This record gives sequence, C-alpha cells and structure tokens, in this order.
Amino acid sequence: MRRKLLIALGAGALSAPFASLAQQQTKVARIGFLGAETPSDTATRVEAMRSGLRDLGYVEVRNIVIEFRWAEGKYDRLRDLAAELVGLKVDVIVTDGAKAVLAAKQATTTVPIVIGNVSDPVALGLVSSLARPGGNITGSASFGPETVAKRLELLRQFMPHLRRVGALLNPGNPSSAPKLEAMQTAAKSLKVELYPAEVRASSEFDGVFASLAAKRVEAVIVDTDTLFVANGNAIAVIATKTRLPSAGSAEYAEAGGMLGYGPNLLELFRRAAYFIDRILKGARPGDLPIERASRFELVINVKTAKALGVTIPKAVLVRADRLIE
Repeated sequence: MRRKLLIALGAGALSAPFASLAQQQTKVARIGFLGAETPSDTATRVEAMRSGLRDLGYVEVRNIVIEFRWAEGKYDRLRDLAAELVGLKVDVIVTDGAKAVLAAKQATTTVPIVIGNVSDPVALGLVSSLARPGGNITGSASFGPETVAKRLELLRQFMPHLRRVGALLNPGNPSSAPKLEAMQTAAKSLKVELYPAEVRASSEFDGVFASLAAKRVEAVIVDTDTLFVANGNAIAVIATKTRLPSAGSAEYAEAGGMLGYGPNLLELFRRAAYFIDRILKGARPGDLPIERASRFELVINVKTAKALGVTIPKAVLVRADRLIE
C-alpha cells in the first residue's frame, strides 16, 4: 500500500507541471488587424508583420489567430470595424494611418493598440509623448510632415527651375493639415509656389489634375493617404498623361509615379511584431516608447521620368535606394 501510494503521489506530482505546460502551449492569442485599405494594398505589410511574428515563435493557428477587418478605403467604416474587433475580445489591435488609429482609440481604452505607422501621434493627440505614450497605444511613427517636405526638396533637385508645385491632400485625413504646413514652409524656403488641391474621392482625380494644369503647375506632390495609396496607379497614369512629374511614397513610385520617398513600411510592420510580443508577455503599451522610423527609401521610376522628358541628375541617381527601369 505504501509503495502504491508513493507511485500515485509521484505520478500526480509529475502530471501537474505537464498539465500546466500543455495549457500554456495550447493558449492562442488573438490579434486584431484594422486595415484602412484593401487586403491587396496592404499584403506586403501584413506579410512583414507575420514574418516578424514567426521569428518570435508565433505560428498562426498554433498559438496566434489574426482577425482581419478591412475598410477598403472607406473611412466611415473604420469605427464600426474597430468596435467589431473589440467585441471579439482580441488581445491586441494592430493598425496604421491616422484615421484608423483614431477609430481604434475611440473604440477602446483598454485593448492594447499597436501602430504600424502613423504620421505624428503626439500632434494627432493619440499619445502624450513618444517616450512615455501612456494609455493603451504604442508602435512606430514616420513623421509625415518632414517626409512630404523632403519630397518637395527632391523634386526641386530633379528640376532646378521648378517654381509652381501642386499638392494632393485629402481633407478628411487629420494628418493633412500639419503636412500642408510643412510643405508651405519648405516651399517658401525653396522659393516655390505651392498650390494645395483637395481630393475626397477617386472620381475627382481627373478634374483636380486638369485644374492644376490650368494653374500651370510644373509638378505634383501626392500625400500618403489611404485614398491615394489605393489609387496610386490611376494617379500616376493621370499625372503622366497631364505631363506632370509627381512625387509620393515609395509605393507610389512602384505604381508609376516618377519619385518615391518615405519610410520603409515593411521594416515598420516587421517591427510591429516586437510590440505585439512585448504586450502578449505582459508589458503595458503605455510604457513602451513609440519609435521613430529610422530607415527611409528613395525610389526613382526612371521609365516614368524618361516618358516625361525629365533628366535625373547623377547626384540624385546615386542616392537612390531603388531604380525602376
């Protein structure tokens, strides 16, 4: 009897940690992804995040599940989609872009939110500071105002005699105002006249470009906005047809725009996995400093430049991270 009792006690002692381990292994974290664009527009960024998660030991179905919600360029859907994710009791929400992050913030003050990329979270009122965000938000920032100002500077280097530049902005995006202000400051310094053009829907592109051409602008800056990202190729085609060199994000240059400059979005979304991991392991998002984008890309679409008759200075060519032939 004594021997049987010891064996039984030993088995129980051994089974307890194994049972606990099994419970830990089968626990599946639920990640919500709030996309302002379409799945195809965001595919490479999502894959970068997935890659980062795999490197940290997260495998879909085995220990994480990702719930996707897509607004497909319709800002008015973001709030309801964010509420859906909160209702699913996700452990963390990942999103990017001012409107999407604001929608997530309005939907919850408790579920952690990881920003893949946003222009300026402090200026947008998302966090109190970069070093100590407070609340339930953390992630990465790219500081869009400086980025669009740099695009204007690069256009001027491409075209030294540039004097009149149009700027496509979506007034529905809260980050548009500080970006416009930054461009106006840069334009003044470069002695360039800036002509802002508001666009709220894709049906307005043709009319806006016709209006800019009538004002004799010589080039156009395209803001990084969900509407413009979703219609990058269409904008590039209209710009080329209107004989207007254009500058936007790196993705915009890939879609046919002449010049692309901006943060490496794949790197930022891969970094989102780090924030997700820290939060799932118990860190409070408000204690995780928001990181500034550190790597920016210059992409030149040589094919588009040739079609427009623009000669790219060698000094700019050698600085390019990528050339699209």
